[in-house]
Amino acid sequence: MILLDESEWQIAAGLAAAAVVAAIALWLVLRKRPSEEEIERARRQFLVQSGRLVDGMLLDVYHVDAKDGRTLTMLLFNYRIAGVDYECSQDISALREVVAVAEVRAGFPCTVRYQPGNPHNSIVVAEGWSGLREGLPLLPSFDDPDPLDTSHLRPGCG
Repeated sequence: MILLDESEWQIAAGLAAAAVVAAIALWLVLRKRPSEEEIERARRQFLVQSGRLVDGMLLDVYHVDAKDGRTLTMLLFNYRIAGVDYECSQDISALREVVAVAEVRAGFPCTVRYQPGNPHNSIVVAEGWSGLREGLPLLPSFDDPDPLDTSHLRPGCG
């Protein structure tokens, strides 16, 4: 049986440590990084699962030319949390199956999902969820057959 002295153990431990550091560095260099679309999809999913809801207002739908030649469809909206007004935009180009851009109307109310603690992180539309409303809410109408009848205003009558 061969026994190693202390300096040989130090050399072996140093080589093992260097091998571990080299393996970690190689993994960091060669690993698959998520694309920008995957990061944005994960952000939307996070907000759908854990975001809080607040009422907002659609301000505009506009198009922006990206650096790579694509045309991005942006949704501009605002909302108020704890007395602070926020104005944000969301790229809805990848959500064409969820949003019919021609039917989005500026000035309509919407529901916004935001991250508590970071209210700037917000969305109006995601896969499987939409804060867009189809129209303005309809208030119930009350039929009053005789507008001159004020009997319902007098106590004890009616």
